[in-house]
Order: sequence, then C-alpha cells, then structure tokens
Amino acid sequence: MAPHAADDAVFCGRTHAALLAFQDAYGLRADGECDEVTWSMLVEASWSLGDRLLYLRSPNLRGDDVAELQTQLSRLGFDCGRVDGIYGPFTVRAVTEFQQNCGMAGDGICGPTVVDTLGRIGGQSGTGPGIAAVRESESLGPNSDLHRIAVGQYGTTSNIAHAVSRRLKAAFPQTIAVEGEPVDQALTANRFGADVYVAIEPSPDAGCTFCYYEVPTFFSVGGKSLALRLSDTMSRKMPDMPCRIQGLRMPILRETKMPAVVCAVGPVDVVLQRATKMVDVMVLAVAEWLAEPLG
Repeated sequence: MAPHAADDAVFCGRTHAALLAFQDAYGLRADGECDEVTWSMLVEASWSLGDRLLYLRSPNLRGDDVAELQTQLSRLGFDCGRVDGIYGPFTVRAVTEFQQNCGMAGDGICGPTVVDTLGRIGGQSGTGPGIAAVRESESLGPNSDLHRIAVGQYGTTSNIAHAVSRRLKAAFPQTIAVEGEPVDQALTANRFGADVYVAIEPSPDAGCTFCYYEVPTFFSVGGKSLALRLSDTMSRKMPDMPCRIQGLRMPILRETKMPAVVCAVGPVDVVLQRATKMVDVMVLAVAEWLAEPLG
C-alpha cells in the first residue's frame, strides 16, 4: 500500500490540504479541522441528484442533490426559497407545482420521473440565480416594512451583542436577543418572523469579517447588502479596523430564512476595548440598512 493512501487511516498533510480545499469550496470556515459541521457537509456532498428518492420527512433530507434540485427548479421559475440543500416545505411545494405543470401527479416527491423531466427541459433555464433571488429582492424593495430584528450572540463577544440589541430595541421595539447553538438561534429567529438577523462572534483573525449566505448557485441579496453596509460603515467610522465581506454557508446563515450576517471580530481583547465605538457603528449600519436595504 502506498504511503498516505486512503487506506492507511492517517490524517497526513495531504489529507489536511484536501480538507482545507473542501471547506473553502463549500463555504465553510477553512480551518482544516473535521468538526461536526464539516463532516455533515462531507456526507451531504456525496449525494447527486437522482441517487435517492427525495421527499418530506423529519428531520429534513439534506444534500447536494437537494441543492441541485432547488437550483434547477428556481431557474425554471418554481420558487422553493433559497438554495439551502434542505428538502423542506417550500421545496415540496415547488416540486408539486412542477409536477402539475408537467402533467404528473403532484405528490411533492422527487423521483426518477421528476429528475428525467428536469434534465430534458433544464437546458432552457439559463445559469442565473433564479426566482429565489428575485423574490428576496422584491421583499426588500421600496415598499418594504422591515422592523423585526434578531441579534445573535456568541461567547466572549456576547456583551457587545447585548449592547447592540438594547440600542436597536430602543429604536425598533420588535428586537430580540437570541442565544444558544446556531441551529437554536436560527429556529428562534425564524419563529419570531425576523426581517433580519445579525450576530457578533469572536474570531482569531484581526479585524471584522462580515459573513452572509452564499453557495455556488445562490446568494442572499439582503444578506450581502447588509454585509456591505456594515463593512462600509465600519471602514468609515473605524478606518484602522480591517474589514471584508465573505459569502459562506455556515449553519446559522444556512438555517435562517431572512437576510443574515455574522460579524466575526478579533482579536477579542482589542475589540472589547473598543466595544462602545463598535456598537455605535453596528447600530447605525443596521438602522440605515433597514431604511434602504438595497441601497
């Protein structure tokens, strides 16, 4: 057996490099550690559309096959919500509508007939982001009435998040603070019907990275515009703070149904010393975005 082959069960340099490449390609934090999130994504990446029957169940089926189905349906004008790789109610509805439009029984189950039909007509759909991005843009248009805010908090930056939440609540009474694991925070924000989710988390990297939801065939229009607003405002008000935006599919961004941004800030000791200014900047940016989300 050749050294460092798959069968030798050694986490070697080549494995580490391959893991980093996978994390980067799949919009995960590229740290070279195979944690629960990365392992789940590796499993999901093993599925191709047509490998299995897709149907509504609890917990929802997840995988690259679901994401491919959602992408194709969205490009054909069947709205299954954001391309998140989760076979939930919106995807079932889109599959059902597609089946009915094609003269099939509308049972919401994606089997061989649905896959074959998609394959035959999919070439006419182009390569754009599809109806999901259009729907999100419409929801954030000039007549938007955005005022329900969920503020997430993690670890050593929770005091900053609490301060942001209190300040926003003074101007927008329907603001809530959410805590716990990312999936729990997303569930709370979704049930609350939040128009936007913004969180602060500690980072080992210096500066601020504003993360929004993005996969190869879709990105959150509102999330990206909020990330840009936060980055621009931070750069103007705190010019010595390095800022950038990044599209990722980290769990909280994937699970939330509204525009969402996670602000990763560091080093924490420096950030805490400048907490008051950072709170001012974040509150200003979120308020400006609510007034003009696509500006």
